[in-house]
Amino acid sequence: MSATLDVPYLIVGAGPVGLTAARLFANAGRRCIVIERRDGPQRNPAAHVVNARTLEIFRQAGFDMDAIAAIAKDPADAGHVNFVTRLNGRLIGRLPFERQGDECLADTPLPLRNISQHRLEPLMSAEVAALPEVDLRYRTEWVSGTQSGDSVTSVIRDRDTGEETTVRSAYVFGADGAGSTTRKWIGVEMTGPAGIQSFVAIHFRADLRHLIAHRLGVLHFVMDPEAAGTFIAHDIDHEWVFMVAFDPTKEHVDDYGHERCARIVHAAMGDDTTPIDIVGAGTWHMTAQVADAMRRDRVFLMGDAAHRFPPTGGMGLNTGVADAHNLVWKILAVDDGWASRSLLDSYETERRPIAEINCHQSLTNAFKMVTLADALGLHPGATGADLAATLEDPSRSDAIDAAVLEQATHFDMLGLQLGYTYGAPGPEDPSVFAPTGAVGSRLPHGWLGDGRSTLDLVERTGMTLISCGSHDEWAGALAGGEVPVRHVRLGSDVPVDDVWTRTCRLSPDGALLVRPDQHIVWRGDLPADPAAALAQALRVA
Repeated sequence: MSATLDVPYLIVGAGPVGLTAARLFANAGRRCIVIERRDGPQRNPAAHVVNARTLEIFRQAGFDMDAIAAIAKDPADAGHVNFVTRLNGRLIGRLPFERQGDECLADTPLPLRNISQHRLEPLMSAEVAALPEVDLRYRTEWVSGTQSGDSVTSVIRDRDTGEETTVRSAYVFGADGAGSTTRKWIGVEMTGPAGIQSFVAIHFRADLRHLIAHRLGVLHFVMDPEAAGTFIAHDIDHEWVFMVAFDPTKEHVDDYGHERCARIVHAAMGDDTTPIDIVGAGTWHMTAQVADAMRRDRVFLMGDAAHRFPPTGGMGLNTGVADAHNLVWKILAVDDGWASRSLLDSYETERRPIAEINCHQSLTNAFKMVTLADALGLHPGATGADLAATLEDPSRSDAIDAAVLEQATHFDMLGLQLGYTYGAPGPEDPSVFAPTGAVGSRLPHGWLGDGRSTLDLVERTGMTLISCGSHDEWAGALAGGEVPVRHVRLGSDVPVDDVWTRTCRLSPDGALLVRPDQHIVWRGDLPADPAAALAQALRVA
């Protein structure tokens, strides 16, 4: 006989997206079950780019940022991308890999870092599993579900014992990846190309620092058509992945045994004397798809269950974490009674356009690589000798340099990462970030006198009113309201410099109303009737 559990929230999938959602619910004292069909956290290298916005979300959620920093790759090692003939061969071009230095500290307290998912996910899992509000179950799969009235009834199964459990929850959150069973259950289709290109990912251990010491980097694109692929340095001294294209209609991953993988990697290295230890090989298929819907009544889709991007830009994991950040506070606001259920409609209207923008940019980045291949003369059937001849031709050098430079946006998307604004189109240039304090945008970061960020002023479960002046009038406008609002008085209680207030375009008596996900929902000068103005803003929050 199956057991029955009652819990407010069931999260299907324990990757970074599902774990972020669980942490946010637990912060509010809410119980949830998180199930994951795998036997534990991610073990093999996968995503490796954790951008500034995701790190800000982790920080607000309360994850151990010192522990996360300890597993991040040193920007000195991971601060560039190289285009080479072979790993030890000729350098064709070199670009910065995103912005990872102190120059970013004016825009964010936590610049982007390369943090391999198979190191990040165990850390997140351990922290979430230790929370008393969270029941985290690996080797557990979602089987079926029905929605009725004010609840969802799901059947989950222990993959070891076969025991099934019925879970009654107010909501189900599908964070179960590209092949999402929850998405299929609610009948949501994906729009966009499902098969752009297929790859074999060869995971190996080796110390390759001596081969790249003069041009350190996290990505190394090998352009020689006889050994083409991409090296990803998850740890220059210990752990790598080499991505090589393959045709799934002609080959299978089983055709890539250890000996063949070693030959492929050594050829791309241009060195067969350095020892390597092949761990294994897996396949993946590049797609560019967004779900037709991100919600069916009480079932919500997040992360790869709702959108799949090419890896060119590293937006997949990061977009999913922001999905959870956007949704959880809204669920809590409705459950706590200070927002109507109509607020939940804004999850899809806000997040789906962001997914489409990020998908389009990732696909654009991928197609730009064709420009470089053309400049290098890499037509079908081209050889390493053809590439060498092109590189030796002085008349081709300007075109090659320009084609390399055209890839720069692929590795510089701060505007897309920090500058997305709900209810507005994406930035014309994804590399340009210009914080303004506009409604729908993330609250601009600024340093406070005590060393905190302005982002730290935002209440995690209620709204936050940040006033520049006329503090007593703003406080009076909030008195007796039903919505929980934290009032932050800049200047008197919280010191902040004039640069930040100018960035936000705040007048001496102006104020910002900020949501728990740190996005601005309303802004204005002190009106004649501030209570009425704030009441209206809070009704549409």
